[in-house]
Amino acid sequence: MTKYKIALMPGDGIGKDVMDAAEIVLEKLALDAEYVHADIGWEFWCKEGEPFPQRTVDLLKTCDCALFAAITSKPKEEAEAELIPELQGQGLIYRSPIVRLRQQFDLYTNLRPCKAFEGNPLNYRDDIDLVVFRENTQGLYAGVEFHPLPADVRMALEKHSANMAAFDNVASEDIALSTRIFTREGCQRIVRRAFEYADQHGYPTVTIVEKPNVIRETSGLMVREARKISAEYPEIDLWETNIDAMAMWLLKNPDDYGVLVSSNMFGDIISDLAAQLVGGLGFASSGNIGDELAVFEPTHGSAPKYAGMYKVNPMAMLLAIKLMLDWLGETAQAAALEQAIAEVIAEGQVRTYDMQGNASTLDVARAVAEKL
Repeated sequence: MTKYKIALMPGDGIGKDVMDAAEIVLEKLALDAEYVHADIGWEFWCKEGEPFPQRTVDLLKTCDCALFAAITSKPKEEAEAELIPELQGQGLIYRSPIVRLRQQFDLYTNLRPCKAFEGNPLNYRDDIDLVVFRENTQGLYAGVEFHPLPADVRMALEKHSANMAAFDNVASEDIALSTRIFTREGCQRIVRRAFEYADQHGYPTVTIVEKPNVIRETSGLMVREARKISAEYPEIDLWETNIDAMAMWLLKNPDDYGVLVSSNMFGDIISDLAAQLVGGLGFASSGNIGDELAVFEPTHGSAPKYAGMYKVNPMAMLLAIKLMLDWLGETAQAAALEQAIAEVIAEGQVRTYDMQGNASTLDVARAVAEKL
């Protein structure tokens, strides 16, 4: 019996391209694992009306972890139009399967390392080594939204918020509402994971990135809980900054920061900014981590115009494997993989188009595998 059972979920667009690259490296690593393929993505929405089929949910419940590649998401009107004819008009509503995956399995920690590798011509600076912790299941991505605004929701808002007076003359069909929901537990556990990581890896600071001066209740709750947890780690400084200021300071002084922690949308934004500092989304990996399951992925999209061309940079996917190995406790394998990636980047002989090279996605994977 194998030690691990790992699901492989290519998803959409270039997802298959980078998953093929991942399998080259996984084969060379020779991890004691059974790899099973799982269905997820736009294809299954179009032909089944379900981009995250129940069979995939059931399969993931039997796995230790998963590798996921890329997803396509479109607005609800476009999604409806792409269903097969017999499914149209049945009231099916598209929801991002990766968001549902995170919520259904309570993968509340989104871990996104942003590390500059020597020799990467796309680095903003060569000394950047920071990590973003993004709350992954709540906030603006919780999916509690309304349009048009229901009468009972409007009535409740008018009762409890003086600010609704500004919308007295606006018809309910002309109002769309997305809620930003935080819980105390949700704030506590993502902040605690950030401090634990900083403590384990020797980072001197944790920076909480929010906007409590304007979004007082939700950002305020996050900041207050961060201050409480900070007291348990007196050797680690807690820095507090607003999301807009953070974008400026990351560009100005990225080497000042170690571990950043934020809510769902702000964390999404700030981690993409941080990724660009170290070469872009082609180098940005992430882990969606819960207490029972973890799903590792590159953070780039499905880039359908490149699908099947094996043109895109697979480094983010290979770095996602590194995160997976660390999570599984295979730290020696993880270190060896990161070293192999670093050597290929430093030598500069095998580069995809984004790095001014002409190597294919699979060429890069083979080069990394050879280093292993």
